[in-house]
Amino acid sequence: MTLVAGLAIAGPVLADLFASLTAPGPGKLGRSFIITSGSENKSLEPIVMEFCDDAGVMCEVQYQGSLDIGMGVSQGQAVDAVWPANGIWIDLFDRARRVKHLASISRSPVILGVRRSKAEQLGWVDNPVKMADIVAAVESGDLRFLMTSATQSNSGAGAYLAMLAAMASGDRALTADDLNADAIQEEVRGLLRGVARTSGSSGWLRDLFLKSDAEGVRYDAMWNYEAILAETNRELRQRGAELLWAVYPEDGVAFADSPLGFVDREQPPEFEEFFLELQAYLLSERVQNQLVAADRRVALGRADAIAQPDESWNFDPTRFVNAIRMPEPDVVREALTLYQEALRRPSLTAYCLDFSGSMQGQGEADLKQAMSLLLRPERAREVLIQAGSRDRLMVIPFDNRPRQVWTGRGTEADQAQLLSRVNREVSGGGTDIYACAARALEEMQQIDDFENYLPAIVLMTDGASDGSLARVANVRTGVVSRVPIFGITFGNAERAQLDQLAVETSGRVFDGTKSLVRAFRTARGYN
Repeated sequence: MTLVAGLAIAGPVLADLFASLTAPGPGKLGRSFIITSGSENKSLEPIVMEFCDDAGVMCEVQYQGSLDIGMGVSQGQAVDAVWPANGIWIDLFDRARRVKHLASISRSPVILGVRRSKAEQLGWVDNPVKMADIVAAVESGDLRFLMTSATQSNSGAGAYLAMLAAMASGDRALTADDLNADAIQEEVRGLLRGVARTSGSSGWLRDLFLKSDAEGVRYDAMWNYEAILAETNRELRQRGAELLWAVYPEDGVAFADSPLGFVDREQPPEFEEFFLELQAYLLSERVQNQLVAADRRVALGRADAIAQPDESWNFDPTRFVNAIRMPEPDVVREALTLYQEALRRPSLTAYCLDFSGSMQGQGEADLKQAMSLLLRPERAREVLIQAGSRDRLMVIPFDNRPRQVWTGRGTEADQAQLLSRVNREVSGGGTDIYACAARALEEMQQIDDFENYLPAIVLMTDGASDGSLARVANVRTGVVSRVPIFGITFGNAERAQLDQLAVETSGRVFDGTKSLVRAFRTARGYN
């Protein structure tokens, strides 16, 4: 063997050896320390990672919605710590009491950011604003806003509970009797008619606002955390774009208390010791000062840094804000059910389901199981994605063409009929996702009261598609020009094709390769 030939053979071996020596190890705990966190904490991840690196521990932060974090605790998800936006999600789901040492790291109120010009038009600049003023602006057609789903994300839940509390007109916590009052329901239903887009993530909603603004789609306002509105305005200011005016409703707002807790799964004692060190670090004066600089509010006496108000958009993290009293967990759950089934703006959802030949076998079985979760109210209710009677549903099975279009309301009878039809479908044929999406848009164009609904297309596929995006673009005009398309990948789906659809329509792609059921559930939370 020549020297050159020897080196040619040894090269890959040496490369593998180098990669193994330089690859990150498991850290001193022997594996990653896993934290599930709300997306509002994403900008704080470098602070966590700095501590982990110094401690020689490999940390992994997984971002989930508040509902998913709570359900993960309930279902014994393999995580070591949780960092939701609010402790109420732990109270709701941690029936086995696995979460220990829960302590608030920072706080941020859920407020309304309104474009400065819109706030001036409404007479809200430098004037107090009550929920009744916001209701009046929505009812007059002068205000539409973005807001996360109250059943999937804490910021949406916070805004919604503050609306209910304001309509109940009291300093006490909400009760079940308040929720049953017709007048309160009607006021909140009217307010929620102002929702222009929703999502399952506060961070994603911020990104949607910024992306839309850059593309010339000007939403009036957004409910979100004070800290996230500050991040949004920093980006808008850099672009030279119009800022959002901070509205702190006088009736009261809900706060995110951002608690960090250890999930006791009988890990070795070193995991709990590391958690307590991490928590103490995040509560140290040094880090609390960093949080103040990042527009978070911290407990009195924990930081010597002083937050800097910004009068140009009415931002003042030092001001006293009237906080609503959080209801008991049972009342919160009842309020969320009321939101999902009766008060939110009804949805118009088209499901494009891939029944091409490659779906034969397990793929087809998984797809039918996922649709069973969505269309069986008793199962959907467990994860707060159930349809309301005012919702409209459309199911389009497809291969290389749309096979059928089945429609129904969100009633139990209609959903049962849709599920029965889905279960009778058999896989076969090619794949054309564009033809199905275009057909869904054409069907939506025929709906007389289209403007009353939050529309969306959920498109699931397992392979590369024939056809082209142009087919969708040709029909995406008029009233359906802003209908988002949410993709779900499965099997050997061509992710790039779904990404392109999502980017063009301000949608999102969810990974269904590990769990198709979970991907459909998450996508449902965005509509």
